[in-house]
Amino acid sequence: MKKEITYSVDVPDGVEVKFAGRDVTVKGAAGTVTRTLLQPNITLKLDGNRIVINSNPATKREKMHMGSIEAHIKNMVTGVQTPFTYKLKVCASHFPMNVTVTGNELVIKNFLGEKVPRTIKFDMGVKVKINGDIVEIESPDLELAGRTASKFEGLTFVSKRDRRIFQDGLYIIHKAGVDF
Repeated sequence: MKKEITYSVDVPDGVEVKFAGRDVTVKGAAGTVTRTLLQPNITLKLDGNRIVINSNPATKREKMHMGSIEAHIKNMVTGVQTPFTYKLKVCASHFPMNVTVTGNELVIKNFLGEKVPRTIKFDMGVKVKINGDIVEIESPDLELAGRTASKFEGLTFVSKRDRRIFQDGLYIIHKAGVDF
């Protein structure tokens, strides 16, 4: 049965929200996050200090999309207040591995004794710091921080070797509120 469904997200003080067509921009103390939300039957509007997500009439599909949009906007609001942090541990048992950051590129030298360094570029809007054997990734955009952490972990994936013995690599040990 189709009926009108409305969700709302509170906007705290110090956070500014703008709508431009289907683009939602959230600006806060920790940065700015922009996201395009492409759902034709769902309307977004700012009502005071609250974002109202509405669909009339709504089917199960629109209700599902509205829940996703609500979660995305909550993550955006949370991220611009306190950025999301991922931590990766550098594990090097066989060969001493050297991890450095230059600009927006991560360079891993001497991974499993390889002569050619492994490099990967990460997106702008992500801050990467190396503290000893811990690589910290920080960004107000949750998806950007998570994607960068998974790229770094995938860069040191070992194939055709016994993973129980060759445990060298970068491994996620903390992600946005969850410790492993």
